Amino acid sequence: MTGVRMDKWLWAARFFKTRSLAAHACDLSRIESNGQPAKPAREVRVGDHLRIRNESGEFLVEVFALSEMRGPAAVALTLYKETEASRGLRLRLAEERKAMIQNEGWLDGKPSKRDRREIDRFRRRS
Repeated sequence: MTGVRMDKWLWAARFFKTRSLAAHACDLSRIESNGQPAKPAREVRVGDHLRIRNESGEFLVEVFALSEMRGPAAVALTLYKETEASRGLRLRLAEERKAMIQNEGWLDGKPSKRDRREIDRFRRRS
């Protein structure tokens, strides 16, 4: 096997839950292969460098193996190797998101009558 369709490989490597989501990401230019926007039918070859943007973050990976079939997650991890810079950036952004969620503790339920009056006074001043 010399190459596999981009959407099939992304699905087999578990970057997307369905092949149609992988194809849609390619159509939206969220996938780059060796610096070029990749279409769903573009062939992935061993040694290609991919930039993949999905809801989990941005991945910079090098393709090590090809597969058209989706298997267990442990097998999917053997298909590629993520760069250290990419992994560090994703982990740092995840920590920042987690810290932001902890700081938003004041959103516990709806405001009391007193809080609502203060909000109204503040809005009238603005």
